[in-house]
Formats: sequence, C-alpha cells, structure tokens
Amino acid sequence: MQRYSAHPLPRRRAASSVREHSPLAEARLTVVRINGNMTTTHIPQRMMGKAMIEDAFAGHKVVILGLARQGSALARFFAGIGAKVVVSDLATPEKLQGEISSLDNLPIEFVLGSHPLSLLNDCALLCISGGVSLQNPLVQAALKQNIPLSNDSLLTFQLAQSMGLGPLIGITGSSGKTTTTTLVGKILSTQGLTSHVGGNIGSPLIDRIQSVKPHEPIVLELSSFQLELFDPSVAWGPWEGVAPQIATITNLTPNHLDRHPNMASYAEAKLNLLRQMGHGSTLIVNLDDPVISRLAPPFKNIKRRKLPAEWKLEDMLAETRADLEEQGVQIVPISRQFELEQGAWLDGNALMIDGQLICTRDEVQLRGDHNISNLLTACAIAKAAGAEISAMSEVARAFHGVAHRLEVVLESGGVTWINDSIATSPERALAAIRSFDPAKQTIILLAGGKDKNLPWDAFASEAVTRVNFLIGFGQSGPMIVRTVQDRARFLQQKAPNCAVVQRLDEAVELAARVSGSNSVILLSPGGTSFDAYQDFEERGEHFRQLVRRTIQQHVISE
Repeated sequence: MQRYSAHPLPRRRAASSVREHSPLAEARLTVVRINGNMTTTHIPQRMMGKAMIEDAFAGHKVVILGLARQGSALARFFAGIGAKVVVSDLATPEKLQGEISSLDNLPIEFVLGSHPLSLLNDCALLCISGGVSLQNPLVQAALKQNIPLSNDSLLTFQLAQSMGLGPLIGITGSSGKTTTTTLVGKILSTQGLTSHVGGNIGSPLIDRIQSVKPHEPIVLELSSFQLELFDPSVAWGPWEGVAPQIATITNLTPNHLDRHPNMASYAEAKLNLLRQMGHGSTLIVNLDDPVISRLAPPFKNIKRRKLPAEWKLEDMLAETRADLEEQGVQIVPISRQFELEQGAWLDGNALMIDGQLICTRDEVQLRGDHNISNLLTACAIAKAAGAEISAMSEVARAFHGVAHRLEVVLESGGVTWINDSIATSPERALAAIRSFDPAKQTIILLAGGKDKNLPWDAFASEAVTRVNFLIGFGQSGPMIVRTVQDRARFLQQKAPNCAVVQRLDEAVELAARVSGSNSVILLSPGGTSFDAYQDFEERGEHFRQLVRRTIQQHVISE
C-alpha cells in the first residue's frame, strides 16, 4: 500500500494577523451588562471565570428554556450563584415531576406549558437547551431586544478556559460522536487519567465544573444545536481563547435539515467548534470524509471527491482551513482507506498510530467500518491528550459499544436482534446495513420514525442489494418502503420483500414471524423517534422490551 503525506503549504498570513471582519476578530468582543444596559466590550482575561459570571448575573433574571438534562444543570448552576432563575418548558407539570423534584429547595420559578413573551421582562440572559431552535419566537424576540444567549456547553467552555482546566476536548460530527467520545473517556481512564465526559452525552458538566482539577481532561460531545450558540454575534461572552485544545469533526453528511435551513447552515454550526483554536492545539481530521478532509492540507495521491454544488461549502471550508493554518493548529489525519506517514490509519488488518500497532481489526469488538473510523479518531485524540498505545489497545480489544448503537439485544433460535435506535438519519442506517454481510445472513430491517427532510437515495440503493425484508413503521415508514421499491425499479433489480405497519410493536411482531435461522432483525430506523417517543433512547428501550417479550412468548408457546 502506498504511503501518503501532506504537501507543505505556504502560510497565507502571519500568525498574528486577523482579518478585520473574521470570526476570530469578532470573538475578541464580549456582550456584557453595564448599569443595566447590554453593550459590547473587551474583557480582560483576569476577569473571566465563575466570579465573572456571578458578578454579571447574581441578582439578575436568567431564563432557561427546556427542563431536560441541560436545563436542570443550568438551573442548579445559576441558582448557586444567586441569579433569579426562571425555567420554562412546553410540557405540563405532570410530565416534569421528576425534573421539578430534582430542583427542590432551590429558589427557582417555573413557567410550564408555554413560553410567554413576558419571560423576557428584565431578562439578563436567555439559556436554551439543545431542543430549542434559534427560530423559536421567544428566542427571536430576545435577539431583537439584544438579550444575549447561552447554553450549558458554551458556559462550560468559558469556565474551563478561564479556570485553566483541561485539556479541553471537543467532539462533534454527523455520526459517531457518542462512540468516539465514550472511547476517548475509556482510553484516558485506562491510562490512569481522571477525565470528565459530558456535553451531549451523559450529564452536563456546568453544575459540577468546580470539582474538576487542573490537568484533568474534559471531554465534551457537542451537537450542531449546541454549537449554534458558539457565535459571538448572539451569545454572551467572554470569547477570547474559548476553544478546545483537541478537537474533531468526525464527519459531515446531511442531517437535521428539518431544523437547519440548508447544508451550509448545518456545516457552519459544526465549524463553530474550531473558530477559536490557536497555536499548540490539535485537530483530528478524517481524510475519508469528503467534507471534513478539506480542513487538512492536500495529501499526495489522495484526490478529493467533489461536493454537491448546492451545498455551497467549498468557500467556507477553504476559509476555515486557512484560519486553522494561520492560527498554527496542528492537523492529525486519520484514515481507513489510505496508509499515512503520521496519524492513525488502517494498514490491511492492522490499526496503526504513528507507525505503531494498536491492534488488529479482528480483535476489535465493534461492528462496522464506521466504527473503525471512530476508534482511529479516538486513539488519535487520546494520544494528543497523553495516552499511550497500551491503553488504546486494551480498550480497542474490550469495548463492545454504546447502548442503542448496533447493540445486540438477544440471540435466540438462530435470530440476532440488533438495536440501532440511534440511527436517526438515512446515513446512519446505511452504515448499519453495511455492517452485515447479506451473503452470510438474512437481513430484516425495521425502518421508520419521523423524517428530517434528508436524502434517502443512497440508503435505498444499499437496501435493494443487502436487505431481504424491509418493514416500514411510523410516520416515514410508507415513504421509506416506497423509496426503496422505486429505487429497485430504477436499478432494474428485485426489491426486498416489504411491509408497512403503524407501530414499532407491530414491526417487531411481523419480523419475528418472517425470520428464520441465521437471520438478523435490525432496528435502524433512519428517522427520529419524535413521532412516537421522547427520544431515540426511549424508542430503543421499548424495542428491547418488545424483543424480550416476543422471545419469552415464543418459548412459552413451544
């Protein structure tokens, strides 16, 4: 296999120069409250930290939209610094009893069932949970009134930077975020390092940041919804130097286009993670991803794939790459497809990092090519954070995956039931389908949920060639089945056997009836859970229960 290395590139600008209107220049500005008025000013580094937040908001009204994990953590944090905390959620008190109980004995006002505009009266800061869009009418009204925004992840970044904590590790991407983040945490723990994992995974860190000690890695998974607010034009500061020391965008494919107006808007939110990265920081770049690979300098004999013109990403990516180069950010590549001279890559059957063996592919417990990429990325991140290869090897050989991600629920009667409820986009369902060999087993796919206005063509093509029986369920079930059948006609191939049901329990029942020995029943919906469930985890847990009940009934009937 040929080795590939990066071409050295001339620096476009001196590292100290910043364009007048670049995101880097804007990030020196901070929105603050002075004598009751919001203004934009420069904040010295020494004023940053929890004390600065306390000075800004103690005794002032802070409104939090959403009372899930992030909102509850924010409520505890701001109540702890003496702010007048108001939490608003569209759900009723009956549905939020657990969350409200967890905040007992704290001076918090709850406004439930609606988001009235009166929430903004005397509001000093509006904090929004990931499920609340910037297009929400209350959020738009706040912006018109120059009320700054924030969220738990941004405040965690700001606090960690000002308190000298870290290294701060930021992980985002269209897929693979949670698996990569979990792997990084496990490798660092195996190395003997105390690390703190949070953000979009597990528990937010904002209300327990004081327990983090210097030099302990902070590993944050970040969604595009959270990263939308990493924007000094709408969010509360301070901003200078607020960035991860180690970061990655695992990949970038169409996702959440029911919330982001277009692919460019979605990509811009993801790229916000990198805006403030400076000299000495490290960015892990997946050379196999046609979008993210453009953040690295050109590599010999690696031809970049053309991006769809309608995505309008080329200029944005080129400018981001130029800024990273100007700021002196170290680029560490990873690849499954190309052997490299540095970074992490797959060499035949061997997972390598900087020329040393991590383990063989046969030893990896995770299923699917996409998880090899996640593992290589995690190893590169962990090495940048101080981990040794022995810790990487141990985790790679032992880690079986995260719940609801190609999770084996049960194996019974020659049938393997797989829970991949996390697959809330066609791209993720496509990766799941590719993880199984249709020549070796019968694949019964359960696909459906709520569509996010994403393209299904690539998924449909793969389903035609790999899936034996397709069961569509939920809001998008009929559309998915119809798309696969149309694709089969276009390709002049036989479509898989297909059926449409309304609910997941009906899909499980039908799958059990049509399955035989050496079958895989795969829940990999491709759509979100919001047509019937609170989130993908609730859907996955329901699937587990349905499978166990189905197997139990089958055993009793025998």
